[in-house]
Amino acid sequence: MELKTMRFTHDGFILEVPTGRIIWFYALVSAPSAQRNAEKMAALRVVVLSGSGRALLNTSQSVKTPVANMSFASLPRSRKVALSTLGVVTAGGAGLALMLHQSVKASDLELHPLITHGATLDLCPLWTTPGVYKQVCSACHSMEYLAFRNLVGVSHTEAEVKTIAEEMFTRPGKLSDYFPKPYPNPEAARAANNGALPPDLSYIINARHGGEDYVFSLLTGYCEPPAGVAVREGLYYNPYFVGQAIGMAPPIYNEVLEFEDGTPASMSQVAKDVCTFLKWAGEPAHDQRKRMGLKLLMGAGIVVPLLYYMKRHRWSVLKSRKIAYRPPK
Repeated sequence: MELKTMRFTHDGFILEVPTGRIIWFYALVSAPSAQRNAEKMAALRVVVLSGSGRALLNTSQSVKTPVANMSFASLPRSRKVALSTLGVVTAGGAGLALMLHQSVKASDLELHPLITHGATLDLCPLWTTPGVYKQVCSACHSMEYLAFRNLVGVSHTEAEVKTIAEEMFTRPGKLSDYFPKPYPNPEAARAANNGALPPDLSYIINARHGGEDYVFSLLTGYCEPPAGVAVREGLYYNPYFVGQAIGMAPPIYNEVLEFEDGTPASMSQVAKDVCTFLKWAGEPAHDQRKRMGLKLLMGAGIVVPLLYYMKRHRWSVLKSRKIAYRPPK
């Protein structure tokens, strides 16, 4: 079939033109520097009178499309200075903000114990810490979300836990019983503590920013107020508490109890054991979850390569194949 085309002295393009259609397209004309403000877009009209196929317009010229130069070296000197100044000021401001944020935090003064965060819990102190809680903490603080059954196999045997549970109730104690509250209601707790409500200790480690470090610093941070700081009667100065005045008296001190071998316990050691116990109380399945996670990672190391092999060498063949239907002639 005869193909009729039109030739232009302007730039050349290859077009797919249907028969009898009119197509408008635009070509960017590179104008001289003296004519930068003139019209830079010229409309070319192609009319195909008959035939179909490709209209090939051949010329020796090509379209010159201006490309924006976004490099830093091509900028004017004034803009270079402005951008450099902005970068220096921004970096300096960010560094100053970070430095001030780190310098004014009171938590930097925390006394960090030898607590391995994220590792398995040291269960040895749990044999003595429930006694510390019972003697010191349970007088004011509750642990209503911790059941006696959680102690079985961790700090006590089943018979020992039943004996402890029987001390709390007139009826025979059961492992499903939860730790009793020291007060019947919050109003009674406030009345017995000068208006302050002692928080529940079941999830105190997870509920406080800093976790074990905060609780350890709070228990060991009681001291005399500095000069110029007045503490109201009935409160105690503690720089790690919000407001630096706390209504709880120092709960632990040196030689507050003795270990089984007769060694007196220091205040820092008791505070560390209490932190470990409270961490376990908030997450009784802490170690079990980590062991299960390790097993899953080991299993994933075997399953993932097999899945990758199936995806690349088995399923990809089924996915990319094409089924063509050829009707009978």
